[in-house]
Amino acid sequence: MKRIMECVPNFSEGRDPDRIERIEKPLRDADDVLVLDSAPDEDHNRLVVTMIGKPEALKSAMLKAMEAAIAEINMEEHSGGHPRMGAVDVVPFTPVRNVEMEECVQAANELASRAAEKLDLPIYLYEEAATSSERENLAHIRKGEYEGFEEKIKKPEWEPDYGPQRLHETAGATVIGARMPLVAFNVNLDTKEVEIAKEIARKVRHSGGGLRFCKAIGLSLEDKDMVQVSMNMTDYTQTSLYQSFEMIKFEAERYGVEIAGSELIGLLPAQALFDVADYYLGLDDFSPGQIMENRLLEEL
Repeated sequence: MKRIMECVPNFSEGRDPDRIERIEKPLRDADDVLVLDSAPDEDHNRLVVTMIGKPEALKSAMLKAMEAAIAEINMEEHSGGHPRMGAVDVVPFTPVRNVEMEECVQAANELASRAAEKLDLPIYLYEEAATSSERENLAHIRKGEYEGFEEKIKKPEWEPDYGPQRLHETAGATVIGARMPLVAFNVNLDTKEVEIAKEIARKVRHSGGGLRFCKAIGLSLEDKDMVQVSMNMTDYTQTSLYQSFEMIKFEAERYGVEIAGSELIGLLPAQALFDVADYYLGLDDFSPGQIMENRLLEEL
């Protein structure tokens, strides 16, 4: 039986097509690795790549891609709307088929060890791979971002799990981990007031007293003349997309602001959309077996 793992690296480059192509090349050229999606974002200045493959092949390809990204990205010159602390900002592994979470944790540690030694890069482990409860939350690790990490990393409690206790001179630091499938879901608001988006994000995210498996920040989308509540839904089985959408809609009404649209970054499990359809259509006794494509796949 095939063993399939997912890896969704986030690189701090979303504007230069040539750089993006060079960063992605080791992933696209690798045997036993399939790139399913590439999502560069100019406002965030961030590239999210979704790929699946055999565990060892993913680790090898990812190490080459990290080397390429470090050669292409200078964090001293980087700016963008999304929080970041390094050229290769975050690399999560996720189980897909015939792979347990423990194997994803092992993959995270092995890649971190290889990358730290080969690239002289400080690396932190997060989520299921975290070495302490204080390091489970990516946002907590990344707090202060690249600009604030030069001093942060010197503190004893922020010694990296792998690599030197100093930032790479151009690539910053990297976070690698293992987690459940994450859904990157953004909701755009028809206003230019970024403080409104930030306030709504604070209400929606779990750390602000909002939805349990929701992380959210407010951003300005300058090319669209509007703002965005950008979210990571860390467990769609516990907190659905429609719950975050409706909560944002409710909070936006307080400011007389309407939702201008929403977007998905990268891929998501089909069940996440089935839950949305089930809720808004009010379907009785709905099951994924009623989806034609699902039945066809069962027969093939």
